[in-house]
Amino acid sequence: MSERVVIIGGGPGGYEAALVAAQLHAEVTVVDTDGLGGSAVLTDCVPSKTLIATAELMADMGGAAELGVIPTDHQGDVAAHLTVDLGMVNARVKQLAADQSADIAGRLEREGVRVVRGRGRLDGPQRVVATAADGTETTHDADAVLVATGASPRTMPTAAPDGERILTWEQVYDLTEVPEHLVVVGSGVTGAEFASAYLSLGVPVTLVSSRDQVLPGQDSDAAHVLEEVLTRRGMTLLARSRMESVVREGDTVAVRLDDGREVRGSHCVLALGSVPNTVGLGLEEAGVILEDSGFVRVDRVSRTSARGIYAAGDCTGVLMLASVAAMQGRIAMWHLLGDAVTPLDLRKVSANVFTAPEIATVGWSQLQADSGEILADTVVLPLSGNARAKMQGVHDGFVKLLCRPGTGIVVGGVVVAPRASELIHPVAIAVAESLTADQLAQAFTVYPSMSGSIAEAARRLHRV
Repeated sequence: MSERVVIIGGGPGGYEAALVAAQLHAEVTVVDTDGLGGSAVLTDCVPSKTLIATAELMADMGGAAELGVIPTDHQGDVAAHLTVDLGMVNARVKQLAADQSADIAGRLEREGVRVVRGRGRLDGPQRVVATAADGTETTHDADAVLVATGASPRTMPTAAPDGERILTWEQVYDLTEVPEHLVVVGSGVTGAEFASAYLSLGVPVTLVSSRDQVLPGQDSDAAHVLEEVLTRRGMTLLARSRMESVVREGDTVAVRLDDGREVRGSHCVLALGSVPNTVGLGLEEAGVILEDSGFVRVDRVSRTSARGIYAAGDCTGVLMLASVAAMQGRIAMWHLLGDAVTPLDLRKVSANVFTAPEIATVGWSQLQADSGEILADTVVLPLSGNARAKMQGVHDGFVKLLCRPGTGIVVGGVVVAPRASELIHPVAIAVAESLTADQLAQAFTVYPSMSGSIAEAARRLHRV
């Protein structure tokens, strides 16, 4: 008899787990509330990166004159003579998200996965109750359950979103007109991405950051480059400024800071972090231990404290990336169903901040090397000397590699560049496979190419 697997949540952690379980001949049911793909597809990753794709085009056009491209009836900045139809952009965003969700649904159907629309909750460790929108309940017995319910934007009573002028990052896609002045509160990855995107779309942006720099959790050299670029392009950065409240006043918003200052704009995007969707799921009653913050506690093979219950994705708070959620879900099913499994290793996870320029990272960080947590040699190679960068008018960015003294094994890397999300891959392979800097350097690269700087940085780490 096949193992019965019930998955609560249809995001990357859930649907990727379902595909693995089906491949291993389990009987799989996914209980999904909002739509397959979850927030990653419907309200977060896919929508935001689709919006950013338009912003990237605008940013590229901003440098068109340097490359000899000018309007036939104007002189100067090409982008200054372009406008963005935000209603059209957001309509495309929503359509692409819906199409991606439909693709996932089709794939699950072809693989024999049963999808139940409703809000799932545990009724003990081996039973899931799904409540449909009309209140109808269905019960699904399981040999194992995977909880993949994700997380939601964090809000505050003093800064309540209204969906029109005060917005979470999930609500910006309902805008049909370009904001006159956007205030972004929060300088983490989400805040930085939206600030960069709307700035590229021609919107005046003020970024309110409670920290000393944008992207406090990222490589400080990379964050410094991004700050320089954004402020040079006209963004106002208020560092060490903590938001106290956001109030709507007609067609404007007032962002009040705890030092008495006030910032006014037409719209405000709140990027205050996330809270796990774990309330009311019957987790603790089933024996699942939650952290004080509400996240589900899991080990490196996605097991919770309750036998037969696994968890994956943002509800675990492990590392809030769609790629990590998907891997956690796969690992859970490989472990449950007896396939070969390697525990999750966060040192091998590559991540990207989709700003302009992008910031991609993998492995050990400069901060960890500086603190003595790991011994590493470091080389930083600016892109300003890269031939392809010069051709494309790219002035900002660098490649950074970290390797172990003695062995020369590559243990980390940072790329700050256009399409850094693509350029980080060879570094990620080096980290994952414990390649040496010499091995990375000796692989052929195309000339001219941005990736040539990765090989050059590796050559500079050669020790005789």
